Amino acid sequence: MRTLGLTGSIGMGKSTVARMFAEAGVPVFDSDAAVHRLQGPAGRTVAAIEARFPGTTGEAGVNRTTLGEAVLGDPAAMAALERIVHPAVAEERAAFVAANAGAPLVVFDVPLLFETGGDRAVDRIAVVSAAAEVQRARVLARPGMTAAKLDAILARQMPDAEKRARAHFVIPTDVPLAETRAHVGRVIACLSPDQGR
Repeated sequence: MRTLGLTGSIGMGKSTVARMFAEAGVPVFDSDAAVHRLQGPAGRTVAAIEARFPGTTGEAGVNRTTLGEAVLGDPAAMAALERIVHPAVAEERAAFVAANAGAPLVVFDVPLLFETGGDRAVDRIAVVSAAAEVQRARVLARPGMTAAKLDAILARQMPDAEKRARAHFVIPTDVPLAETRAHVGRVIACLSPDQGR
């Protein structure tokens, strides 16, 4: 099995690209979806998050907006949250790998792949990228997003240029969808078992 880390900054179109890999038959582990499950109703990190950040959870699980306000811009609080969430996500990822043991290629969709050191745990890395003005327009169109909030998020993320420089593959999303899909197909072809490492 080969492992591909799929990453990209906020608003770059990573979810769209991950869906393209899945549609091509490649198993995809979505770390954000795992976090949502872990923080949803009866999620196994909810009690620990409430204990550390009182008032951030309820019957529906973690209130992501309230939790975000509690940790954004506070490195110590963010680190405390990561100590709760990251081990649980690692367990989910291990279960995914076991369930897909026969697959020749699996994708790990991880927004902060480089920032968390996850790049060392995969064979190859694909970065999803778009022009900065496209990224900004996409993100600011999201409900509840502000320029200040976007700047705070970007401050936590490695710059796009650096991610692209460290990637084995760059998949553009500021082009027609068919072109993005063609890039995905080329990545899969490069990593297929009959290709040399």
